[in-house]
Amino acid sequence: MAYTPINKSTDYFNTKLYTGTGSSQVITGIGFQPDFIWTKTRNEAEIHCLNTTVQGINSYLRSNAVDQLETGGSNITAQSSDGYTVGTEDRFNQSSNTFVSWNWKANGLGSSNTDGTINSTYTSASVTSGFSIVTYTGTGTSATIGHGLGVAPQLVIYKRTNNTNNWFVYSNAPAVGNTKYLNLDTTGAVATYNVFQNTDPSSSVLYVSGDSGANASTGNYIAYCFTEVQGFSKMGQYAGNGNANGGFIYCGFKPAFFMIKEIQSASDWHISFNNIATQQNPIKGLLYPNSTGTDSNTESVDFLSNGVKIRTSGGGQNESNKDYIYLAFAAAPLVGSNNVPANAR
Repeated sequence: MAYTPINKSTDYFNTKLYTGTGSSQVITGIGFQPDFIWTKTRNEAEIHCLNTTVQGINSYLRSNAVDQLETGGSNITAQSSDGYTVGTEDRFNQSSNTFVSWNWKANGLGSSNTDGTINSTYTSASVTSGFSIVTYTGTGTSATIGHGLGVAPQLVIYKRTNNTNNWFVYSNAPAVGNTKYLNLDTTGAVATYNVFQNTDPSSSVLYVSGDSGANASTGNYIAYCFTEVQGFSKMGQYAGNGNANGGFIYCGFKPAFFMIKEIQSASDWHISFNNIATQQNPIKGLLYPNSTGTDSNTESVDFLSNGVKIRTSGGGQNESNKDYIYLAFAAAPLVGSNNVPANAR
């Protein structure tokens, strides 16, 4: 059984659905003050907006584009112990539009980390939930940066914030590893290049080469670092079978968020999500981090009490003889540290 140190997943990750009003609106029910807020309009083609405390909560990046950090504006204007306030910017609060926000708790603004050869500007780390946000200034030569987790991250997403560089994704999945990378903002297949010094992160530092996407001289960067925590988060790789009765991915919890990318050929990233208590399987929420596309309302996966069942033969999620990386977060653990089972769907 999957025992976990986190009895209530929503203390560290929560999905919020809301409808825009066009005027300042307080978003509550998150359950904590989020340090990373990923927002997407569901019913209209619009960018994905990624805000963090460490960059200033009123600034955001676009996961679907190479654009540099956008600062100011009336997007997320305040935070509270149970959520945040959105202003009048259409991407966050257009009247009558429907929105989803995925919210993670780290450790507030954090502090400088001196574990690497580059001192991070801010490292906001939650050791309990296996998530940290790191900002740093590049040197243009191979370097290391402290991530604050105390264990090696299994998935790291990098973005230069003061120039138009692609997003770089490191995964320790067997079909990717430290000699290859993926781009979050494109459909591209895995590519071989020395972005990460051909070295996996350690329990204390990330490794980057002098590539401009991860470590240009005077470049400003952010890295989102994830390592799995039993019963709360899971990341890894699965193989497609090309059958509508697809495979099962064991997570050890009922998922709320499931992000995947096919590795060997061009394909969208996919995020399946659910925060509608009455919604039944198959899950219909589906968005694409590399695209402005709307919620496709595609029935493609089941969220079960202990993992994910693939319910499509589609190439983006289940093509035969293709591998997929994934990142999943829990709605509820299968069994918490108090031995109380989560309810099956």
